[in-house]
Amino acid sequence: MAGGKESPRQKMINMMYLVLTAMLALQVSNALLQKFQLLNNSLERANNAANTNNEKSVKAIEKEIREKPGGVQYADVLQKALEVRKITSEMDNYISGLKQEIINAGGGLDAETGGVKNPSEEEKVAILMVGDAKNGKGYELKKKLNDFAVTLQKYAAPNTKFPEIAVDASLDPALAKTDAITKSKDFAELYFAQTPVPAALATLSQKQSEVRRLEGDVLDYLASQVGIKEIKFDEIFAVVIPDSRSVVAGQKYKAEVAIGAYSKSITPRISINGSAVPVKDGKGLYEITASGGEFDKNGQLKRSYKATVSYPAPDGSMKSVEKEETYTVLKPSVQIETATMPALYFKCANRLATYSPGLGALYSPTFSGSGAEFIPGGNGKITIVPNSAKVTMDVVNNGITLQTFPFPVRRVPKPTIKVRGIDERKGASASGLRTLTIDAIADESFKATNPEDAQFRVAEFEVNLARGPRRVGNSTYSGTANISNLAQQAQAGDRYVIVVKRVERKNFKGEIESVDVGEVIFNIPLN
Repeated sequence: MAGGKESPRQKMINMMYLVLTAMLALQVSNALLQKFQLLNNSLERANNAANTNNEKSVKAIEKEIREKPGGVQYADVLQKALEVRKITSEMDNYISGLKQEIINAGGGLDAETGGVKNPSEEEKVAILMVGDAKNGKGYELKKKLNDFAVTLQKYAAPNTKFPEIAVDASLDPALAKTDAITKSKDFAELYFAQTPVPAALATLSQKQSEVRRLEGDVLDYLASQVGIKEIKFDEIFAVVIPDSRSVVAGQKYKAEVAIGAYSKSITPRISINGSAVPVKDGKGLYEITASGGEFDKNGQLKRSYKATVSYPAPDGSMKSVEKEETYTVLKPSVQIETATMPALYFKCANRLATYSPGLGALYSPTFSGSGAEFIPGGNGKITIVPNSAKVTMDVVNNGITLQTFPFPVRRVPKPTIKVRGIDERKGASASGLRTLTIDAIADESFKATNPEDAQFRVAEFEVNLARGPRRVGNSTYSGTANISNLAQQAQAGDRYVIVVKRVERKNFKGEIESVDVGEVIFNIPLN
């Protein structure tokens, strides 16, 4: 970068770059050292708090023995607790002594800043803790820590197995995926070789926290021997209890918000009206289908149940708390999407749409009843084909009858029969009229509601050519009639007499049925 051919100015720039790079590296290193120092400070505060809590546990044991009837029989428990405190304090003091030696290796504490004078010191830390031939104090520390775990295990609950506190890299699960060089290091090399002072102090503080944790576990067990057992709620969640889960626009919505908690170490027994319910994450799930009954005038029905939660008490017995809870069942309503209750047409496809404002998305009805065929259409739709003078339809949702609808049934209105394009009063031309078409026109209101059933036709009609009282000729037709044979005989003054013989209707299924329209006769004068 500083080659001979470079100008003096360029050489100066390159040198400034090297200095800047070194300064940046130094700043990063200092930042890391500061973070290790902060970590160590945090661990030391936590260890002091754990020590205070463990001291309180011993005092609670002492108080329980002193005040509890017959508590003297548990004097040995207090003696064990005191021994555990003594063993732990000795271990803790030993580690604190090592921390002071490491601080001294870093030049001691700075009177102004309170920090280590030379925090980046690594070599003296390694000599102290690892040594020249693996004879440093780190190996003694490893033995003392693991012996401590074995000793405390004797005071713990039966079948308790405390793991080793200090292990080599090859046995540390946290380093299972590390490189081979790291895995080859023993405990002292792993934590104290090439390690600056703040990092070494943080390591020792972490081991002190492990010591206090094991002490706390043993003291909790000893406390339980004299009837002291605190349920530790270690999972927190939010609880929202609304006045109502539905509110009308314009009304206020109110709810209580609180902290809920449960302990992962115990599984409560939860029952509703004496029947157990499944429990997950400390909470029971109660789920039923709300049943109907005698609803009041407002369509409401009160239901209640008793919830019981049982949990292990400190003395080993089961304690229970109960709560009576009530809820309101609302009578579901079913509505038909029309302004008034519709009348149904006999043997026709009467298509209706129903919905339930109260059930919303839970509304998935089935239909049954009497006097008709009920054809479901999905999404609350139904086609009713009456085969009786009265129809009753039951709307059922999830096995519960929501409502019963009675329907009146009408006969299909008769169609209007007309001769297409001819005015009977004016008549038609004798020589010009060659075709006749007779239409069966459906009632407009019926056609609007039931278009698939409003398909009428004149299936058969008779055309007679009459002259005075005498019939000159006649023919029978369907649909549009070609009457040329009659027109050839027709004269002015004659008339056509048209008699409707048969009218048919095709329904929504494509089936044909005859329609009784009575006697229909047309007289068309010819001119």
